[in-house]
Amino acid sequence: MTNDRIITSTPFPELNSVLAFLLEGAKSILQDNFMGAYLQGSFAIGEFSEFSDCDFMVVTNTDLTPAQLGQLQQLHKGIQKLPYKYWHKNIEGSYAPAAILRKLSLEPRDPPGEPRDPSWKDPGMDGAPPRCYPFWYLDHGADTLVRSEHDNSQVVRWTLREKGVRLEGPELKALIDPVTTSELKAEVREILDISIGTGLKMPMVAWQAFWVGLFCRILHTLATGEVTSKKAAMTWAITNLDEQWSTLIDQARSQKKGDPTESLAKVPEPLQDQTRRFAHYCASEADRMLAQDS
Repeated sequence: MTNDRIITSTPFPELNSVLAFLLEGAKSILQDNFMGAYLQGSFAIGEFSEFSDCDFMVVTNTDLTPAQLGQLQQLHKGIQKLPYKYWHKNIEGSYAPAAILRKLSLEPRDPPGEPRDPSWKDPGMDGAPPRCYPFWYLDHGADTLVRSEHDNSQVVRWTLREKGVRLEGPELKALIDPVTTSELKAEVREILDISIGTGLKMPMVAWQAFWVGLFCRILHTLATGEVTSKKAAMTWAITNLDEQWSTLIDQARSQKKGDPTESLAKVPEPLQDQTRRFAHYCASEADRMLAQDS
């Protein structure tokens, strides 16, 4: 496939080329089923870097047909083979039917003809059980779309609607209903409990810093009713949380993503223990914030 489309949505020419390849390929495959393509995550909220991942959302009129899915699988395998250094392996995102994306709902839970029993484990959500409609999802670094609820969330809807970057298609405010502050806060509080319930695996420093940043962002959302970047949330947290956690937060904030000597290093047991204690502190702080709201 040749790429004659020009995208200038990011400051990284290689990423713009990858996004153009993705957009042109998706439109060619989906035809009338294509509605729009957008960026969310750090490229919508800000504070991205040359070592970020890039989160996309392709909105379709209806769910993918088997033929479209097969061709999109080939498209993403092709993207992985592009002759670039970084960005072809660092995009992730979903293909979402417009009717499902508009507003989070627990019904319909399953795609037509694809019922999931309680034993189903979400491949993009650490094996979580079925809860709401799974999009076709491409995980970070993967070349295969899988059914996952990863992007069927209030956080993603809020980010898309309020901050999303349009590559092509209707304005996002026309596609997604407003996410209320209470809906957003309820979800991030639930995410905190789910995260703690996983045991907070930290096989490398990058994961440990991710958890600290996630928990700071959850508390920032509870305080402000908005979603911001993890780095901005950690800066806020150093000023607004108990000072006993300042060193831990600053260490995570300073972690250089993409530096293998740093981000891939083993996490010492004391630092893992401190991170888990911080998670429980954040849960207590979250409950205090929510109690003040009521």
